[in-house]
Amino acid sequence: MTTGVEIAELLTRVRETTPLVQCITNSVVTNFTANVLLAAGAAPAMVDIPQEAGMFATMAGGLLVNTGTPTAEQRAAAREAVAGAGEAGTPWVLDPVAIGALPVRTALAAELAEQHPAAVRGNASEILALAGAGSGGRGVESSDSISDAAGAARELASRLSTVVAVSGPVDLVTDGTRVLRVGNGHELLTRVTGGGCALGAFITAFLAARAEAEPLAAVVAAHTVYGIAAERAAAGCAGPGSFATALIDSLAALTAAEVEAGARVWQDSEEQK
Repeated sequence: MTTGVEIAELLTRVRETTPLVQCITNSVVTNFTANVLLAAGAAPAMVDIPQEAGMFATMAGGLLVNTGTPTAEQRAAAREAVAGAGEAGTPWVLDPVAIGALPVRTALAAELAEQHPAAVRGNASEILALAGAGSGGRGVESSDSISDAAGAARELASRLSTVVAVSGPVDLVTDGTRVLRVGNGHELLTRVTGGGCALGAFITAFLAARAEAEPLAAVVAAHTVYGIAAERAAAGCAGPGSFATALIDSLAALTAAEVEAGARVWQDSEEQK
């Protein structure tokens, strides 16, 4: 199981290596996502133009593909970037936002999922839809629970040889064999634009900086650090508006000791301590 010490070490690696994270993402969340990456110690690059995206993916430390606003140009750039990432061995993350009922993004996510992402992150309805076991949620909101998606997440991770993370009140992260739960986080993350989308970029940074750590450990670490920062931000804010700013401040100020002390991660078969 990933420990608090290991999670803190991965955060330190992100800060020491400043991974370059290419984001092909939802146009609604680009600023927030970039600020989250900067606060964590990573370097964001919103390179989503065809004829540049594929080239840049070969130079980046990691790539995020988010299907939140999949314009024709972004879809072409995503295909290019994923191909470039595959050629260069660049780890990339698929965030299949709002797939299921909407045909364009659903087809794109299914196509890209077969191109060996290092991780897939979504809510329960999105993961069910990507696994072919559900019709999606209500827009970007999940209409299914983590328990509903647990089996589909394991099957998807095993079939794609990837790590699948299902976001919720308690996050589930699996490589198809092992299942870990992350109990850190706060409800206010669901009440600001980009709370989940920025997590996809955050995961990408940890995968880019992971060195010898397993992908499963990197994805768990990203969820844990992000969740701890959210808890600390929520404790000192007045509501969703101030929370968004406080989250960025909290990510920048978070120490390794705070991560070690605050991490709540357990095996799926264990009781939460």
